[in-house]
Amino acid sequence: MAEGPSAAGGPRRRPKDVPRHVWARERRRSAGTGLAGPNTVYVQVVAAGCRDAGAAVYVFSEFNRYLFNCGEGTQRAMQEHKLKISHLDSIFLSRVSWANVGGLPGMILTLKAIGLQRCVFLGPPKLQNYLKAIRLFPGPLKRMDLAVQLHTEPEYKDETMTVCQIPLTAKPLAAGSSPPQSPGASPQGGNSSKGDTGPGSPRPAQQSLEEGRESPKKAGDEQKCARKHPELVTAFLCKVHPRKGKFLAAKAQELGLPVGTPAILPIITALKNGESITYEGKELFPEELCTPTDPGPVFLVLECPHEGFVDAVCENETFQRYQEGAAEHQVALVIHMTPEAVLRDSRYQQWMHRFGPGTQHLVLNENSSAVHNPRSYKIQTQLNLIHPEIFPLLTTYQSKEAEAVCPVPIVRGECLLKYHLRPQQEWQRDAVTVCDPEEFVSEALDLPDFQTRVKECKESLSAVPGNVGAYPEIVFLGTGSAIPMKIRNVSSTLLNTSATRSLLLDCGEGTFGQLCRHYGEQVDQVLCNLVAVFVSHMHTDHHSGLVNILMERRRAFAALGQDFSPLFLVAPEQIMPWLNEYHNHCEEILGDIKMIPSQCLVKGCENIRPKAKEFVSALLESYDLAEFQTCEVQHCKNAFACSVIHKSGWKVVYSGDTMPCMALVQMGKNANLLIHEATLEDGMEKEAIEKTHSTTSQAIQTGMKMNAEFIMLNHFSQRYAKIPLFSEDFSDRVGIAFDHMRVRFGDFPAIPKLIPPLKALFADDIVEMEERKEKREMRLLKETALVLDKLTRGNSTEAACQKRKQAKNHQELPDKKLKTAN
Repeated sequence: MAEGPSAAGGPRRRPKDVPRHVWARERRRSAGTGLAGPNTVYVQVVAAGCRDAGAAVYVFSEFNRYLFNCGEGTQRAMQEHKLKISHLDSIFLSRVSWANVGGLPGMILTLKAIGLQRCVFLGPPKLQNYLKAIRLFPGPLKRMDLAVQLHTEPEYKDETMTVCQIPLTAKPLAAGSSPPQSPGASPQGGNSSKGDTGPGSPRPAQQSLEEGRESPKKAGDEQKCARKHPELVTAFLCKVHPRKGKFLAAKAQELGLPVGTPAILPIITALKNGESITYEGKELFPEELCTPTDPGPVFLVLECPHEGFVDAVCENETFQRYQEGAAEHQVALVIHMTPEAVLRDSRYQQWMHRFGPGTQHLVLNENSSAVHNPRSYKIQTQLNLIHPEIFPLLTTYQSKEAEAVCPVPIVRGECLLKYHLRPQQEWQRDAVTVCDPEEFVSEALDLPDFQTRVKECKESLSAVPGNVGAYPEIVFLGTGSAIPMKIRNVSSTLLNTSATRSLLLDCGEGTFGQLCRHYGEQVDQVLCNLVAVFVSHMHTDHHSGLVNILMERRRAFAALGQDFSPLFLVAPEQIMPWLNEYHNHCEEILGDIKMIPSQCLVKGCENIRPKAKEFVSALLESYDLAEFQTCEVQHCKNAFACSVIHKSGWKVVYSGDTMPCMALVQMGKNANLLIHEATLEDGMEKEAIEKTHSTTSQAIQTGMKMNAEFIMLNHFSQRYAKIPLFSEDFSDRVGIAFDHMRVRFGDFPAIPKLIPPLKALFADDIVEMEERKEKREMRLLKETALVLDKLTRGNSTEAACQKRKQAKNHQELPDKKLKTAN
């Protein structure tokens, strides 16, 4: 039968550029079944509030998917646990603090890449400012439709639920007190209405920008502005649409209704709509032939960052209506993104109690000890079997704050914990993440040849001279590219120059979380040791973790009772418009940085402003460096590599992202260590040129040309999730970087000897990648053969045409002679 238009007048087939779930939704709306209510709805914890992960919640129905808050690492956790990012319809933000919005730039880029043209964001007024600020990032963020619905607009409604946004305004805290921690928040963060008064705290934007640039507002003006626009949090009251009762076909048949015929359809519709019907003179009521209607559960998502919000929560009239005991206003679940100090507050405890015994309470805060990235822990546990010093075991950050005793039963958040709202209200822990080191070890030891290769490796290492100096020490925090994935996070490398000084080379999303997992309870000291951050270029995967590092570093100084000092930021000056926007409209951060434009450190640069020159001198003195140099590389505009030379003579070079580049070779001459990107495997040179990256062999050749003592490859495409394909150029001067790998110069002879056990550990992955490579090469051969065939045919056709023309000319020549003779 020929296809015609659908009942709604639209095409039956899904256009190729429209995602399947979006197409299905439009079909439902066209059919008029949009608000019938879903059969399945559940809430699932993505991030349980730990310091390394923040708090985020995923809500599922068969019609829609939602995300409440999106801190750094949210996308990585969703990817690992197969929570479909592609189906997200709306993202709800309770507060514009980095703990809640730090993962949005990466998330939006991913949504754009998978074809989603529009996403709806709900939250406080500052959300508009934040989304405007991240559009300053280069790339697709500028072109995506980011719709914002503020609390002043009508309630949000779709096929699954109606969401009411409830604004809550903080009261000023008592003088001398500081806001307790909400998940991931910094104690002196920019949303605080209190100025920075602690010893060593910088004035807002103190010495942040170079002379001659736009200067931020004075502290007094900012405090006036804070009073004019007080701190605002948005709570979300979510009402799932009612679900009509099921028609009882067997009972209807007993009563003689025309079940199985077209005549039954209007009868079912009327009964499900709560209307009585008369059939053959007998009146029939909905309760006789339908199960009861599910009125639709209600759940509440609430962030109460500190005690200044408690009165606003307790006095809110909308909340009070849901605490009066009326059946239609029964709240099934309250999700508290709330620190222990607020949970201990007697006012807040009374407010919780007023919901009654039928309400469940889920708490997400830093007292959670959930593991969000078990695959990372698994890989590191298995790598640790090969070399315990180079691959140290991961740890976690444990809050030292005592847990509050609440007057109602509460459930502490765990990653992937579910609460089902429909069809039946219940907790489900089947999917909760667990780490079982014994199982990880057993799995590795069962692999063919693994134990043999590890034994051989350790025997060969015993012959290597044990001359490993403690510093410099390189800790790889993120060795993947583009987006955070379960095994490799995005770009970040920590260079520890001494026991008290560290330098961060790039700072992608989740860098702070990686530091927490690597250093555990020592993370605050590591942050205090951090004097400078080098950002190679403005792609999101290289700098979107910077704001969190600034926030957490300030918190670390306060926690350890040390005087605060701003961080040197060596970056392209194009980073400043973004930081200015965030500082002026979201949270104050400029007081935490001293900006040194990367352009100033290029050899021969003479146009250096006095303030920048002063900062460079202070930077060199802090690290005891002889030189900190940059050079422009071949990637995007304003992309830089850097070279660090210590006064003791060692030299480390970091490429950032680049194609093979002679300026880098010149700057890196005779380096002890080159850390170079190797995004793509050999054979993908064309793709490398298109994306302005390097292949494995190109990276190694760059190191050879500069006569580097050792080359560590990193920034691998996420297609090489565990291990990249090995190049023929690999030698005893080349190593592969893994997240959480720790390298000292004395480890250089050992690192190449790790390759055999690494190949045994990841044998299946290597086979799979080689098969993919063979298929790609076969496809390229076929494409080349087709092109050659076309060219050959074209040449043959052209030759035949030439022959025909020549024959025609020979025929015409005698005719012309005859005509001339006549």
